[in-house]
Amino acid sequence: MSGLVLNASGIATMLVPTVLYGRQPGLGDPGGAAVGHEIIQSMVDGIEAHGALDRTDLVLTGYFASAAQVFAAAAAVDRVRKGAPAGEATQSNPPRPWIVIDPVMGDAPGGLYVGPDVANAIRDHLLPRADLVAPNAFELGHLTGRALTDLASMLRAARALERPVLVSSLPRHGLIGVMYVEGDEAWIVTHERCEQSPKGTGDVLTAAFVAARLGGADARSALETSVAATVSLVMRANERGCAELPLAADAGLLHEPLISLAAEAL
Repeated sequence: MSGLVLNASGIATMLVPTVLYGRQPGLGDPGGAAVGHEIIQSMVDGIEAHGALDRTDLVLTGYFASAAQVFAAAAAVDRVRKGAPAGEATQSNPPRPWIVIDPVMGDAPGGLYVGPDVANAIRDHLLPRADLVAPNAFELGHLTGRALTDLASMLRAARALERPVLVSSLPRHGLIGVMYVEGDEAWIVTHERCEQSPKGTGDVLTAAFVAARLGGADARSALETSVAATVSLVMRANERGCAELPLAADAGLLHEPLISLAAEAL
């Protein structure tokens, strides 16, 4: 899903899959299997041989099926940082190369859906390399070891990571929100809970935020537009009775959402 969102914004992608599944695991037995870390490393080696790692502006990680895959991803991040020309971050531009870690490991109320070794590897080997971390509320609590009981505790936990953080699935006044925290700056966008929410909204949200920032939007604007776009896709999925987000049919919603949302300063 992330690749589709980035492509829709004119961003060319190089995909290194960690699993080959027939469907989203949240819908039931997915079929397929995890990709061996040796194969992942071989794919990265092929990309490097093509010279593409030296032209990489963004690394966006997602789901990992094993700790060995995490270690391979960490090594790839180091290779990108070594070869790609460095660019300073500004209000309208993230750093180049930009390392975005989506620590896919679990959700409430089910808890972890990866092994503890995978969760620990993400925390210990990818978080220290991140320019932006994009957890949901459960993952933020797990990564920081903190009990998140209200917005204030979530804000403190996000700042404890000591890097920009995009946190999704935050409860607020009966609504649900997404928060962006960077240093002393913090914004939250809230919206009504949708009747049903297809799987993959976190992937789409993170990729939409990243695409907006790479397109020149500041963090607040990127937060507003990415949340509005994700909610719009969920609304359209519910209208169509889709179990998944209709990214191919309704990619235009990424740029022209059905709704507009305003961020609140925290």
